[in-house]
Amino acid sequence: MAIKAKKLQPAKTAAIEDAKKALTGYNDFIFADYRGLTVEQITDLRKKLREKDSQFKVVKNNFVRIAFEDLKINNVADYLKGPTAIAMVREDSNEVAKIMFDFAKEVPALSIKGAFVGKEVFDVAKIEAYSKVPGKKQLIAMLMSAINGPARQLAATLQAYAEKKQQEAPAADAPKA
Repeated sequence: MAIKAKKLQPAKTAAIEDAKKALTGYNDFIFADYRGLTVEQITDLRKKLREKDSQFKVVKNNFVRIAFEDLKINNVADYLKGPTAIAMVREDSNEVAKIMFDFAKEVPALSIKGAFVGKEVFDVAKIEAYSKVPGKKQLIAMLMSAINGPARQLAATLQAYAEKKQQEAPAADAPKA
């Protein structure tokens, strides 16, 4: 539970509003402990996440906790302890999680704490399992390939049949000796 003072200082109120603005527009959030990462490593991770239309922000826990409560996103306070950075995701959160877990293998200083995905709180094990599921675009491609395979096979069979009939037709039209 976030602590709200009865009389907030204007700077803190502005910081909470900034946190709310930063969180708005994103559907899913992956929480991580960034302690021990160098600036270059954080920059590299941010670059990888930007390719997936995501952001990686270091946050002030109390301000973000209040912002999450104001946005009616509950049960994430447990992940807002200690140094925290949030990967904010618009779509394909499993692909972003995969990037983060792959990065954590390369740089063990990055530690995934948990996530808020699809209005559900995920612990580390669940978000890691979720990261191994193919993304939405990959699933669509797999479905289209499965649908396209039989159609392609049918077209090839019909083409072979037409070519066979075409080869037989001239032989039938030839004069008999």
